[in-house]
Formats: sequence, structure tokens, C-alpha cells
Amino acid sequence: MEATQKKEFTRRISNSNRGGLIVVIYDIFFAYAWEVREAYEKQDHDAFLAGLRKAQQAVTQLKDGLDFRYPIAKELYPLYQFALRQLSTCFYQRDTKGLDAAEKVLRNLYVGFVEAAKQDTSEPLMKHTQQVVAGMTYQRGSLTETLQDPSSSRGFFA
Repeated sequence: MEATQKKEFTRRISNSNRGGLIVVIYDIFFAYAWEVREAYEKQDHDAFLAGLRKAQQAVTQLKDGLDFRYPIAKELYPLYQFALRQLSTCFYQRDTKGLDAAEKVLRNLYVGFVEAAKQDTSEPLMKHTQQVVAGMTYQRGSLTETLQDPSSSRGFFA
């Protein structure tokens, strides 16, 4: 994953509420799935395996974050387990068939979570993060990002 993409995911995570965080994790999975396919086409074995591991970590994060006090978690758990098994088959078969099956299931779930996240009006999970304002200011054709209140301290004082 490119540094700019990691930076964007980090920014989205720091400003997300619970629903938004789930959507970001799905987006991370899809980004790694794309990388796995790229590595497979280029026959880059090491990148292929590294991307699969990262994709598995994203699905594991989704599975481990389930709250079984809600009935929907009992329905999501087997789907995440299925996706993990399909990704595991990619390791020993050295192809992307399992990735295709996992992505198909997760893509269907993703659509539902995007809609649910739109309705989630709770506050962001992380407090005291810098707000980023992006827009076209004084530079033709380039995007300028500005951090609000850069002089404030976000750390601990000893």
C-alpha cells in the first residue's frame, strides 16, 4: 500500500465513528485485495503473500470486532470465517480464486455497512485529533490541506 493511501486511511480512522470505522476497514481490505491481484499478475510471490496476510488481518479485525450482544453478529461471524478460509486457500493454491469468493461476500456486506454508517450520527471515536480542512486555496490545480489549531498539544506532559 502506498504511503499516501496509508495516510488517507489514517486520517479517515482518526475522524470516524463506529460505523465509519467499519467502512474504513472494509476499504483497507479492498485495497489489499487489489494489491494481491496486481502481485499475482506480475508474478511477485512475496508481494502476493504479504498482501494476502494484510487482507486476512483486515477480515480478522472485522470478525474480532463483532459484538455478540446483537443478533446480527451471529450472522456475520460465519461470513467472516468463510472469507478467512477462502483467503487461506489462496496461500496454498497460489491463485486468486479464493480472494474472488471472499471479496464477493465482503462486497455485499460493505454496501450494507456504508448505508448504516450514513445513519450513524455518533461522535468520532478518537478525541483531540487535528481537524484537516482541504480545498482549493490560492493554488490553481492543486489541493491544499490545512491543519486547524496546529499549536495545541495532543500528547501527555510529564
